[in-house]
Amino acid sequence: MSVFVQIALAVLLLSSVLCLHRIGRGPSAPDRTVAIDILGTLVVGFCCVMALTTKQEYYMNIAIAWALISFVGTLALAKYLEGRSYDA
Repeated sequence: MSVFVQIALAVLLLSSVLCLHRIGRGPSAPDRTVAIDILGTLVVGFCCVMALTTKQEYYMNIAIAWALISFVGTLALAKYLEGRSYDA
């Protein structure tokens, strides 16, 4: 592994730990929601780094699918926290 990949993985791992800390000890539900959204983005970053190192394209497919599911989940959670129904 190159130095760039090792640094990228270390930064992603540290950011993931900090997001998990915010999810566990967040003072409010919106803070936890933002941390969950950022964690989804970090998973996409892990998939992209893995795609670069292994030269396998299915990691990019996983990253795209994860980003879409994370986006829809964040929208649903934000709507729930706002107190509105899903059909409005």
